[in-house]
Amino acid sequence: MTKFDIAIIGAGPAGAVSAKFLHDAGLSVIVLEASRFPRFVIGESLLPFCMNVLEKCGLAQTVVEHAKPAAFQFKNGAAFARGDQHCSIDFRDRFENDGWGTTYQVKRGEFDKILIDTVAEAGVDVRFGHRVINARLANGDCQLDFENDTGEHGTIHAGFVIDASGYGRVIPKMLGQANTATMLSRRALFTHVRDNITDATYDREKILITVHPTRHDIWYWLIPFADGTSSLGVVYPQDNTTADQKADDAALFDQLVGETGLGPLLGRAEKTRPLGAIDGYSVTTDQLYGNGYVLLGNSAGFLDPVFSSGVTIAMYSAELAAKTLINRHQGRDPDWENSFARPLGAGIATFKSYVEAWYDGRLQQIIFNQPERDLQLKRMVVSILAGYAWNMENPLVAKTDRYLNLLHELCL
Repeated sequence: MTKFDIAIIGAGPAGAVSAKFLHDAGLSVIVLEASRFPRFVIGESLLPFCMNVLEKCGLAQTVVEHAKPAAFQFKNGAAFARGDQHCSIDFRDRFENDGWGTTYQVKRGEFDKILIDTVAEAGVDVRFGHRVINARLANGDCQLDFENDTGEHGTIHAGFVIDASGYGRVIPKMLGQANTATMLSRRALFTHVRDNITDATYDREKILITVHPTRHDIWYWLIPFADGTSSLGVVYPQDNTTADQKADDAALFDQLVGETGLGPLLGRAEKTRPLGAIDGYSVTTDQLYGNGYVLLGNSAGFLDPVFSSGVTIAMYSAELAAKTLINRHQGRDPDWENSFARPLGAGIATFKSYVEAWYDGRLQQIIFNQPERDLQLKRMVVSILAGYAWNMENPLVAKTDRYLNLLHELCL
């Protein structure tokens, strides 16, 4: 079959979620994925909001059932450390009374494969090793030319195209769409380790976010998995002009980790994969949809890894796009601006405000000096950190900057 209602580029979480929604609604769907799964990718600490989306499209139970054999680590919150200051939050203590309050920390190779394999078992045509090399896009008449990993070429016809290609940004690159930087350029160095942590106070059920003791614009993630390994990364300004910037990545990584409490905590750790690096990642594409296509997740843009919002935004964009396309399939004219771009953008704007507040110091001040006298405000903050950035009943979503500034003043 070469004619489909929907063609999806990319088999990551956004591609899998949108494919499952659409297939279950009776649309014919094909997924074209350039790589072979499993494959390594970061973005390993999910937020509870993700589980709500997975539950709606029938994939949550699959994740729960595979959690133990795939070494997914149960996650109930986040821990923060900055010098002698420590704080932890529990996602279950949040503003909302319904929805998921826990989730998992996952190795994305296994996680993504489990999702897309389940989608394929449901009946979706999933083709790995198929790289899209050209696109002719028009609503109702789209053509995608591909080359597979054996050198064969072909063309897929579809009524509409979803670009869920992540950092590959297949459609934006083909259309010559410019990426706009959304904030100061930063660089991330990361690896996986056999952590060998013996500290009895270390909580494996939370991501640990550590701030450099003197450079508060440098921070680290430690994401534990259930098999005794962890994902470890450091994020620092790309325009860092200190002498340390001139060192090679491996030396800089080891130095920066050693300058924090992570040094002794990971004193017996052993790297299990080569050091990776990503820079200039905070970008956005101005046009989220167009004649015959829509962009999901990282194909449209990416904010920052600090609050693990990437997969959450990708999954929710997949849900919104799928609902819009289902309405289209049922004969209703799609309103991409009001059913997709604006609602998606509202949550992204909330996350962006939190990221900016993290780097300018306001949110760090709030986290490490929480006003105990106002627990309701604390629960509102926890809701955002749990991924509930689209709940307009939460004042910290509806009036993000106003309440962030109020909280910051309370913590001074």
